[in-house]
Amino acid sequence: MQCQTVLPGTECTFWSKSGCTFEDHSCRLVIEQCQGCDRIVEGTIGSVCSVAPAPQQKWIAGLCNFATHQKFEIKIEDVRVNPLKASKKASAKKK
Repeated sequence: MQCQTVLPGTECTFWSKSGCTFEDHSCRLVIEQCQGCDRIVEGTIGSVCSVAPAPQQKWIAGLCNFATHQKFEIKIEDVRVNPLKASKKASAKKK
């Protein structure tokens, strides 16, 4: 259904026939970590996230999974392989 309070006319999963079902019946303002994200829109209460009604909750675990302004870094560790064990393992698979 479409939001009628913070972002009038946009689709919202928290809007029902009885109104907003999110806590306190309204979205939360974006926090400092959100600045620069493409998902920030201006609502009737100020800057809000277009996909998450509570942006501060998305940053608790570290990086928000909706953030478009920060990149996730993948760390690859060097794996040391013992050539003798590798050759034995390869020959065992052939049998």
